[in-house]
Amino acid sequence: MLSQTILTLFLGLAYLSQQVESVGFAEELYCGLENCYDVLEIDRGEFDKQKLSKLYRTAAKKHHPDRVRTSDPEVKAEAEKKFRLIATAYETLKDDEVREEYNYYLDHPEERFYNYYQYYRRRAAPKVDLRLVILGTIAAISVFQYWSAKSKYAEALSYALTVGKFRNQAIAEGVQRGKKVASTPKFPFRGGYKRESIYDTLIWQCIVLPLNTYHYIIWYIKWTMKYTVRREEYDEEAKLYLIRKHMGMGENQFNCLSDAEHYEFLDEELWVKANYDEWKKLKDQEEREKLAKSGKYKRYKRWLKNNEGSTISFLDEED
Repeated sequence: MLSQTILTLFLGLAYLSQQVESVGFAEELYCGLENCYDVLEIDRGEFDKQKLSKLYRTAAKKHHPDRVRTSDPEVKAEAEKKFRLIATAYETLKDDEVREEYNYYLDHPEERFYNYYQYYRRRAAPKVDLRLVILGTIAAISVFQYWSAKSKYAEALSYALTVGKFRNQAIAEGVQRGKKVASTPKFPFRGGYKRESIYDTLIWQCIVLPLNTYHYIIWYIKWTMKYTVRREEYDEEAKLYLIRKHMGMGENQFNCLSDAEHYEFLDEELWVKANYDEWKKLKDQEEREKLAKSGKYKRYKRWLKNNEGSTISFLDEED
């Protein structure tokens, strides 16, 4: 009777010991309820990465499903499961960062949620270097920008060559500058149809971003000291900047306007916000009245209504 009680107690302690060893192991993490070191028969305290591949090949060869000479499907399934477990153990231990996370998982079984996070964060992380993805995206956008600008310039040039007055205007400008007239004159297109340039692409803007940021900081400090602290009078460059800011235009877009338009803005003192608001109100009113009397605009509205989704030419002849 006593011996039977001792045997029962011994078996109970053995079972409890087995359960204690598996505390913290989750079936869906790493090697499941088994220790990855034990799967490959490695002593964690004497881990040698240089010997890991050899131990893996030995274990994989020993438990490879093809070595199982049986027709029993359960035995084959068990062999395949064992082989996958060996592969999982090897993948876990061969990478230094993953092995470090796994060691933490073994040493801190009570931090179940953190261990789950570490495991699935690693599995969900992209396999491709994110920096290469960003660089490739920027390069692709830049190539498209350059090609699009080139196509638009060619489109503008092709159209302008068919219109006599634009061709004569370009030739006259070339003669005025003392240049020899070419068979295909260069037209001074501005805005969205100007000649393509690598300096207008995203990749170039990214390259010069640190320098531009530095220049902007210096400019902002000087502007604040000059016009906010010392309250000096605005010079012409500052006035044009304020006018462009009121108009909501980018620097390139504003520079595409003619010098005559810039002088008009200065004469109207549009750097003063109140003056600009009044000027804008008058301009909008004049534009509405002009369009209301324009037969061309009425034809355009009818055409646009009948050809929804289309666009008119970027360049229109004068009446």
